[in-house]
Amino acid sequence: MRKIIPLLVFLSLLGACSSIDCPLNNTVYAVYTLSGEVQSLPDTLTISTKRHDGRDTILLNRVVNAKDFKLPMSYNGDQDMIILSMTDTLHVTCTDTITITKTNDPHFESVDCAPVFFHTLKGVNFTTHTISEVTISKPLVNYETTETNLYIVFKPRD
Repeated sequence: MRKIIPLLVFLSLLGACSSIDCPLNNTVYAVYTLSGEVQSLPDTLTISTKRHDGRDTILLNRVVNAKDFKLPMSYNGDQDMIILSMTDTLHVTCTDTITITKTNDPHFESVDCAPVFFHTLKGVNFTTHTISEVTISKPLVNYETTETNLYIVFKPRD
């Protein structure tokens, strides 16, 4: 009996130790970078999206001189739609829509960590009021936010 008590204590202490390697920032962002002749938007940029329940939400509010931005992606649904509204100094607003087709891949770190989805970008469609091109640079969207996922080329101003 004396030998079993230290063994039980040792086993309970061993079971109490755990190492949780959850990332500090576990939000998955897609990185958009301006490319082409327009490297920075002089206009005020607001980006919103339509949720799958029909409501809309603002993702980026009234940014000036944007060169790049990071936006979260939805966990469900095969498409994300973002609406870019640019307002110039004369209060004229131009709106473009970018629709991204993607996959949602569950990513498991640990049972102690929050659930996360990585995404693989499959395609992109866009309107052409102020945008001339949108291209996929890095199709895998994960925790990495130093590399560009999508390049946006805006038309030069007249």
